Amino acid sequence: MSIRTVSSQPFSDQKPGTSGLRKKVPVFQQPHYLENFVQSIFDSIAAPHGATLALGGDGRFYNRTAIQTILKMAAANGFGKVMVGRGGILSTPAASCVIRKYKTFGGIILSASHNPGGPKEDFGIKFNSSNGGPATETVTEAIFTRSKSITGYRIFDAADVQLDTPGTATLGEMRVEVIDPVNDYAELMESLFDFAAIRDLLKGGFRIKFDAMHAVNGPYAKEILEARLGAPTGSVMNAIPLEDFGGGHPDPNLTYAHDLVEIVYGPSAPDFGAASDGDGDRNMILGRQFFVTPSDSLAVIAANATLAPGYRQGLAGIARSMPTSAAADRVALALHIPCFETPTGWKFFGNLMDAGKVTLCGEESFGTGSSHVREKDGLWAVLFWLNILAVRKQSVETIVREHWASYGRNFYSRYDYEAIPTEGANGVMQHLRGCFATLAGKKLGKYTVQTCDDFSYTDPVDGSVSRNQGIRILFSDGSRIIFRLSGTGTEGATLRVYLEAYEADVSRHHLDAQEALHELIEIALNISELRTRTGRDQPTVIT
Repeated sequence: MSIRTVSSQPFSDQKPGTSGLRKKVPVFQQPHYLENFVQSIFDSIAAPHGATLALGGDGRFYNRTAIQTILKMAAANGFGKVMVGRGGILSTPAASCVIRKYKTFGGIILSASHNPGGPKEDFGIKFNSSNGGPATETVTEAIFTRSKSITGYRIFDAADVQLDTPGTATLGEMRVEVIDPVNDYAELMESLFDFAAIRDLLKGGFRIKFDAMHAVNGPYAKEILEARLGAPTGSVMNAIPLEDFGGGHPDPNLTYAHDLVEIVYGPSAPDFGAASDGDGDRNMILGRQFFVTPSDSLAVIAANATLAPGYRQGLAGIARSMPTSAAADRVALALHIPCFETPTGWKFFGNLMDAGKVTLCGEESFGTGSSHVREKDGLWAVLFWLNILAVRKQSVETIVREHWASYGRNFYSRYDYEAIPTEGANGVMQHLRGCFATLAGKKLGKYTVQTCDDFSYTDPVDGSVSRNQGIRILFSDGSRIIFRLSGTGTEGATLRVYLEAYEADVSRHHLDAQEALHELIEIALNISELRTRTGRDQPTVIT
């Protein structure tokens, strides 16, 4: 066994975003492609000799191959120990938990989040810092800069490491510790939530159905929901992680989690339904024939936070991404705590949590979390809801409707236009920027435009400024239309349109969101010229 330096050529497209580098599997399979990017990480993070690294992924195709390569490169680059999940598995929130619990220098997470998996589908890699959260822009820019000039990488020549049984192995001077991927995370959840109350709820006949979507949270949900909390066997469906997610799209929304939706809206519906995504950091919450929007979920959790033991002392503050509805703002106001509006990206929440400014945070894209880790956490959100349900002894729908009666309802919807021509998507955004002056003060149907802008954020912790984070059209009654290009896809562009209207009148809370937002939707499509500029008459997904 020996360390080898391999000459290679840089790839100019290795641009990591806030969610790391995501490409199709065949791109990663190019000679030296993965190795170049991993070496760029190691060259940029300045890990001390003998440092410990966490490593794992969501189990998608190429996960195990990539892990063996990364282990051998870590050994050649002076790491002293790598903690890797059994079978190469670690959910994204569990990886953050391991980094924080064992105080590792950081971790490498292999995932393309909620994107499809398979030999021709998506793969991703990102570095999380020692706080357990995504690397800062300074680090990701350094990695990108290094990837453009790298001419070689270091790798340890050795046989593959056995990953399927917990234990230790060595690669030269580096120790590889294969850990149970579930146990540390499950213990953390037990410290936050009233498992005894949830057990009693389930013993009393309260029925749940959790869809793991053949993704990483299957083993976590089986252990926590069925083994530790006593939910009947079969309460967790699609529980075995598969390299192609069973041919599905592991995104927990009403479109892609259709199997669960049919069950929860069916004649023998359980009392509670939930789903999580490819790497376990997103969630969807459902009651019996009732969908809880992610924005409302964050607000309800915030309003009931002290019902869970880990949050009994109250909240320091709440943070939400700019496109997320203002429902949480109204809870924060009632609790007399701050509410921060940030760009999309969990690193912004991480800064606020590290500074002790917020406890809860959420994104409308089905991501909710708290300061227990530095990633959004799908199963955590499910357990928080179960804790609330166990204490309040009401249905999901009753809890949400009572919340609306207290705080008002923020009707909210998101239209996703996926894999559209990049030129058309950019054209929509450029057109809207050119309309700011003419839209301000204009009356559009029953709505009057108050102001338009391209959202900019100054981080209250480090002073960094993030510009061009999404176009906002703000109306005088508090309604909003937002247009934003998403960076989560790997082909074409994804354009998201967010629509929000506040309604204090309880007599109108029964309306369907699409009905309540109908006029706002038409305004958004007309002023953006989206149909003609993208060639799309209908969105790919409506949530």
